[in-house]
Amino acid sequence: MARLAGRPLERFIRIEAASGVLLLVTAAVAIVWANSPWAESYVRLWHTPIGLRIATFTFERTLEWFVNDVLMVIFFFVVGMEIHRELRHGELSEWRRAALPAAAAVGGMLVPAGLYLALAGGTETRSGWGVPMATDIAFAVGILTLLGKRVPAALRVLLLALAIIDDLGAILVIALFYSSDIRPKGLLVAALGFAAILFMQRLGVRAKLAYAVPSVFAWAGIFASGIHPTIAGVIVGLLTPVRAWLGPDGFLIHVRNEVESLTQTAPSALTPHGLAETLHHVDLARREALAPAESLIQTLHPWVAFGIMPVFALANAGVSLSSGALDASSYGVVTAVTIGLFVGKPLGILATIWLTLRLGIGTLPAGITLRHLIVLGVVAGVGFTMALFLAQLAFADTKLLAAAKVGVLIASSAAAIVGLVVGRALLAPVVVPGPARNTHESDHA
Repeated sequence: MARLAGRPLERFIRIEAASGVLLLVTAAVAIVWANSPWAESYVRLWHTPIGLRIATFTFERTLEWFVNDVLMVIFFFVVGMEIHRELRHGELSEWRRAALPAAAAVGGMLVPAGLYLALAGGTETRSGWGVPMATDIAFAVGILTLLGKRVPAALRVLLLALAIIDDLGAILVIALFYSSDIRPKGLLVAALGFAAILFMQRLGVRAKLAYAVPSVFAWAGIFASGIHPTIAGVIVGLLTPVRAWLGPDGFLIHVRNEVESLTQTAPSALTPHGLAETLHHVDLARREALAPAESLIQTLHPWVAFGIMPVFALANAGVSLSSGALDASSYGVVTAVTIGLFVGKPLGILATIWLTLRLGIGTLPAGITLRHLIVLGVVAGVGFTMALFLAQLAFADTKLLAAAKVGVLIASSAAAIVGLVVGRALLAPVVVPGPARNTHESDHA
């Protein structure tokens, strides 16, 4: 059972590691494109208007808006389901196990935000305090994967738990601090959408596509209310059930009964209708063996990791590095974001882990030492997807937004390089014991 339970986590880590490589490539393409002779085509592409027109109704936005406010809703939907799953069945389901990554995540958010505010300068730049708070799971897991056998499985699990709580913190920051002019009518529409989802669940509606309509209503209501629409994706993800209707045991019982019923039927008496009905029952048992959240994560996670996130990186990482792109206040943002991520993240994580252990609130996983925690803190300074997303919300000024992006890219690159160097210097390869040799054979040799 332990081996089966570990498979979703192993699959998640593999996908995130591969996604990190793809994100690196697309970010590099975006930067080169935005600083090439074809830079104007890069800007034109993401400002291409797209929309919907029905009779007199017209809704038109840019391609960049579609990526950030529509496609990223799916990303946040998956994040919401992952948080719900971890809270119910994973590393965050027991407070003793959750205390350490939770404290580390909080410290890793507060210290970078504090450093940013201390360094950012004027009032026009202070709104970016949320940018250096976020860790990028894909890049961080990718770095640990490059360290190979030097990284024990417990350290990967600790990083994932920390990053998931980090994502939850970023979501709360978006909802509470980067939403303005709240309009109650939109909230009412969103509430009706969420209520419809809960009502359908109480009725036992199992078809996943049936929930698309109330989810779209919820998204539209959140968007109309003035709250960033990605919050709708998070809430729908948190509402998605993480408990299976049948589960593994129920699946085996149902399939066994159907197979026994089929084998007891004479081949000549088996009709196409009877076979189709049996196959329908088996297919129903297959669908209900996994919880809806687990099934949707397995389906959507590869699309998010290899489709939505790279497109987001391509749309948002392209920043002009020419001398005229930044001014004096912009350089303050670059410095504050860079130091907040690269210095603040490891400092906040290590300080709160030390305090948590000193107070006896949490415990270190078996085999994890101070050296592992140092690597964890440095790697957590890679803040890409969520940091760039928060930068979009924090700055309307194009120069300040470009400065925040530059800071994120500098800090993330430095954290990745230093993480690999420190990891190879501090961590020894984990030796897997092989089969015991025959002592007589050894003596004979």
